[in-house]
Amino acid sequence: MLGRSANGVFWMTRFLERAENTSRLLDAGFRIALTRGDHASADDWRSILLTIGQDTDFASRGLDYTGPNVCNFILRGSDNPASVLAMIELARTNGRMVRTAITREVWEATNEAWMALREALARPVRESNLGDVLALIRRQTTQVRGASDGTMLRNEIYNFARMGTFIERADNTARILDVKYHVLLPSVAWVGSSLDHVQWETVLRSVAGDRAYRWLNAGRLDARGIAQFLILDQRFPRSLAFCYGKLASNMASLTREYGHEGRAHGLLQQACAELVRLPIEAIIEQGLHEFIVQFIAQTTKIAEAISDDYRFIG
Repeated sequence: MLGRSANGVFWMTRFLERAENTSRLLDAGFRIALTRGDHASADDWRSILLTIGQDTDFASRGLDYTGPNVCNFILRGSDNPASVLAMIELARTNGRMVRTAITREVWEATNEAWMALREALARPVRESNLGDVLALIRRQTTQVRGASDGTMLRNEIYNFARMGTFIERADNTARILDVKYHVLLPSVAWVGSSLDHVQWETVLRSVAGDRAYRWLNAGRLDARGIAQFLILDQRFPRSLAFCYGKLASNMASLTREYGHEGRAHGLLQQACAELVRLPIEAIIEQGLHEFIVQFIAQTTKIAEAISDDYRFIG
């Protein structure tokens, strides 16, 4: 498979997943800010920008850290190259470039997502319709994923698409966790409080994991259990362990097809071994924020190695 085609499929799915997870991150931050009540401040909104790496760009515009300003910058900012609308357009651009490699259904779902979101984000988003816009983003990206799962051959094209999805999902689940634990919790004094529990429940809802977690844990809600669920539970499709497991499976399929392994395989095997070896107690003891920072850096290295190994051409 040509490096240009592999790159296009990989980044098409990465941008779609990033758009969805940015909306989930924004939803988590918005809901958590609401739970803060009188403690809510500009820092709550800034924390979201910090987590997705857009704070410097936002600050350069001289805007106040208010909900409407932050939400519109992240979702539709015309001068923000990392906005959700820009990501959807980049996904469409990559999809159009590899139209002969993907099915008609996948292309049509991608194009439809772009058209629907371009219309929804043509006007400033207000607090009253923010929930509807975020739900639309999730729904449109899910439709593309469904078209892919239902129509694409399980070949190298599909493997590159899935690798883009799970690289991005792992990174973003880690960032959503970081928003709660490191940034949005007001102080150590709040740990174990009703506010703390509401915020953890909001994090679960933002990754569509609240029902699954309660079913597995008989309704019990505690920070340690939720962290373990989102990091180590290989049954939950947005956990870090699940994403790495699926990434390893798709890369193994490429190994069988191409007959060799690259640097990315070694990095991923080492990362998977470390993740399986660590109990949640060890992760919390070393510091959840520190673990997440290390995990994100590790995931970035794996993605860069994939690009090098398969000679991606932008």
